Amino acid sequence: MINSMIAGVLPYMPKKLVWMFSKQYIAGESIEEAIVNAKKLNAEGIMTTLDVLGEFITTLDEAEANKNEYLQVIEAAEAAGVEGNYSLKPTFFGLLIDKEVAFAHIRDVVAKAASYDNFVRIDMEDTPCTDMELDMYRKIQEEFPDNVGLVVQAYLKRTHQDIDDLKEINSNSSKVNLRVCKGIYVEPEEVAYQQYNEINSHFLSDIELMFQEKMYPGIASHDTPVIEGAYKLIEKYNVPKEDYEFQMLYGVAPALRKSIVAKGHKMRVYVPFGKDWFGYSTRRLKENPKMAGVVIKALFMKG
Repeated sequence: MINSMIAGVLPYMPKKLVWMFSKQYIAGESIEEAIVNAKKLNAEGIMTTLDVLGEFITTLDEAEANKNEYLQVIEAAEAAGVEGNYSLKPTFFGLLIDKEVAFAHIRDVVAKAASYDNFVRIDMEDTPCTDMELDMYRKIQEEFPDNVGLVVQAYLKRTHQDIDDLKEINSNSSKVNLRVCKGIYVEPEEVAYQQYNEINSHFLSDIELMFQEKMYPGIASHDTPVIEGAYKLIEKYNVPKEDYEFQMLYGVAPALRKSIVAKGHKMRVYVPFGKDWFGYSTRRLKENPKMAGVVIKALFMKG
């Protein structure tokens, strides 16, 4: 209850105060700032995925503008030589307004990345979007098999079956590429596992299925038991280092990140940026009030 109260109050606090917390986890407001921070990560041997902050728009004019912004982001990042790819949220392109328009916009973004032999990750959002985003991924993957991937969420009870269903489009020449994360949206017990150990167990089961089916997993976790479990699966299936990667959020668990890189594993960091950083930060708190305690600690306790 206390965390929920804090999460409700923070959106009304001064932006400068909230930025004290947010700046550790957001790479800036502009693409120029994001490129500088992405290049710093590249210098440490870390790949990136750039993401423009924003979602749940209300007009198709916004969707068009967001597509054009992503096209500009790709041009700028490619010109700067950033070693990384791109992530996007379908609701940012109007998925909940007109899914066909959203598909056309996202297809254009993927085509732009493909023209540079690069890659776009379609983020998975809350459960009303799951089927639409799976369908969108399948459709775009058919046209651009090497240039698009998807996110799946280990806490959803359907995810293991969703991964298994995707094996029909997996091949040695074009691997299904999925970022596996725990999931941040608050979902009911009917559709999502709720307990920490239970979610971790299913996360590793999903990764194991991907290794068994020769898919390409992005292992997106900051949780040591999950990382250690992934190491064991990599050893069990003798998976070549080029057939998977670890992924983390910008500014989160840097010591663990460095230890993974030091072991010779590929690492990619999700680099969010944009003018909607304030909305992004406060929405995340509403979706997961447990984060509020972390915010308060970040505001008043160094480190």
